[in-house]
Amino acid sequence: MISLVRVDNRLIHGQVVEAWLPHLKVSRLIVADDEAASSPLVRAAMALAVQSAIEVQILPLAEVDFAALSKDGVRTLVLLRDVVSVPFAFAHGLALEHLNLGNVHFGAGRRQVSPSVFLAEAELQALQGLQAQGVRVEARAVPSEKPIELGELTERWTKAG
Repeated sequence: MISLVRVDNRLIHGQVVEAWLPHLKVSRLIVADDEAASSPLVRAAMALAVQSAIEVQILPLAEVDFAALSKDGVRTLVLLRDVVSVPFAFAHGLALEHLNLGNVHFGAGRRQVSPSVFLAEAELQALQGLQAQGVRVEARAVPSEKPIELGELTERWTKAG
């Protein structure tokens, strides 16, 4: 059972460990990221950052069985490094109801839409496509913040141009 999917360039860090994991009361954390999965040092550091009661899996994006995760009943937080990974996971069986944009760093062609989220036009269009399929898209760093919904993120993106 997917509790939340979060896009965060930093993957596992303080906001995730100290705010999101306790808030969601998950039993499992899945990091679906090729770069993190390919580094034994990164995998070890990420696993050590999370309390031992929570199962941590760090896998290449294409090796995650999103359909099984969506159906097995284990409360799970899925972390993805970038927006382009979300449509891939969705197309490969991820039952996605709620997408949180946590930290998407500045880059070429990106515009700031929240204090910690910058989006390119193609990313914004991908998010709008997910919303059209019933996914609630929001940006917020921690659960206690007021979420910024996709409509407002789109307005901010347009104004930032």
